[in-house]
Amino acid sequence: MDNAIFVDTWGWLTLRDKREKYHTEVSKIFNNYISSNNLIYTTDYVPDETFTLFFKRLSSFQSQNSADLILKAAYAGEIQSEWITPERFYMTCEFRRKFQDKPSISFTDLSSMAVMQELGIQHILTGDAHFTHVNLGFAVIHDSY
Repeated sequence: MDNAIFVDTWGWLTLRDKREKYHTEVSKIFNNYISSNNLIYTTDYVPDETFTLFFKRLSSFQSQNSADLILKAAYAGEIQSEWITPERFYMTCEFRRKFQDKPSISFTDLSSMAVMQELGIQHILTGDAHFTHVNLGFAVIHDSY
């Protein structure tokens, strides 16, 4: 799916926290995808991690505002939020077994990889290089912008 991008926890946090090193770069990338009517994907597991980090790193007001913006965009269909179904959960478990030599990859990231592979999404807005370490054809956008 060439017109789609997956946004992981790092992407959402970097978009909302101006103190993040790549905030400006990631904001430009994200806005370019939005203005070009590209599809933005995430999963239900990603906001779980993201909202937790918002409240650890940002003020309560910024955290709630950031969470509300993501939820509003998902409810409006501006972000395609994919749910981790039982089938996707089992695929994630298979990825955990397959990539057991890469223990630093979180279960959430493995679930994102399962969804990306299923939907044919190749591009991901992340700072996590391990998406390229699994040899599934994923391209980390922020490194190539």
